[in-house]
Order: sequence, then structure tokens, then C-alpha cells
Amino acid sequence: MKSTLLTMVAAAAVAAIVIGFTHAPAQARTSTKAATVATRSSPFGRILVDGQGRTLYLFEKDPRGRSACAGACASYWPPLLVRGVPVAGLGARRSLLGVLRRSDGTRQVSYAGHPLYRFRPDTKPGLTTGQGSHDFGAGWYVISSAGAKIEDGGAG
Repeated sequence: MKSTLLTMVAAAAVAAIVIGFTHAPAQARTSTKAATVATRSSPFGRILVDGQGRTLYLFEKDPRGRSACAGACASYWPPLLVRGVPVAGLGARRSLLGVLRRSDGTRQVSYAGHPLYRFRPDTKPGLTTGQGSHDFGAGWYVISSAGAKIEDGGAG
């Protein structure tokens, strides 16, 4: 009976871990190992992308050097997180890369002072479906290699 109870407790613990991970906020599941920022050609000119080629965005509501996107916002617009030092890939400027501490203690990659985010519906490289969105109180825009917001219609 004691071994049956122990087995049940162990099974419940494993189930709780699995359920907790699969239901954890997207921000917590975002890889935080190495973060690469590079550029890629797009309909808006050359824009910043992560190491998997997914588009990176800035949020106009962010005060310089800080993120204003947390909770539900960060689930929909996952921040680009890092543990170490971000890496400048092809076309990105190392001098513009930085790291800021989020309110939850995680470290987010920034570029020219802008905290960087992905857009959950951009499920594969090359998609820019978040461009020009006005979610969570402000606009979301792709970013040039110079660190400038690119508005709809062309490079800025």
C-alpha cells in the first residue's frame, strides 16, 4: 500500500510538471540561451530577425530602455530573451545590441534602445503580419538595421 501511494504521488508530480510547462506563459517558454539578431530582406526593406529568421518588432509604448509589454501582451508578443550576451548576425550592428532587465527579472534583447519582440502569428521566417498592428495601447513595427522603426509602405 505504501509503494502504491508513493507511485501515485510521483505520477501526480510528473503530471503537474508537464501541465505546468505546457500551460506556462509563452514568455517563460521562450528560449533564453543564445539570442541572435540579424537582418533579412522583406517587403519593407531589410529588417531585423531572430536567429531562426523570425521578424522582430518594436513597441511604440516602450519607454526607451524598458519594456511596457508584460502579461497577456508578452504572451501575444513574446520578448526576445537572453541569458548571456546577444549575438549580432549578418547585417545587424553589434554596437546597437543591448540587454535590459524586465519586471519579472528576465533579460530582454534590445536594439538601438528598443526592446525586441516576436509576434506569435508569425509562425515561420519571412512573415511580417504584426507590422502596423495597434495592440495593447500602441503600434508595433519592424525595425531597420539602423534601429529605426519602419512604417507601412517602405524602409525608414
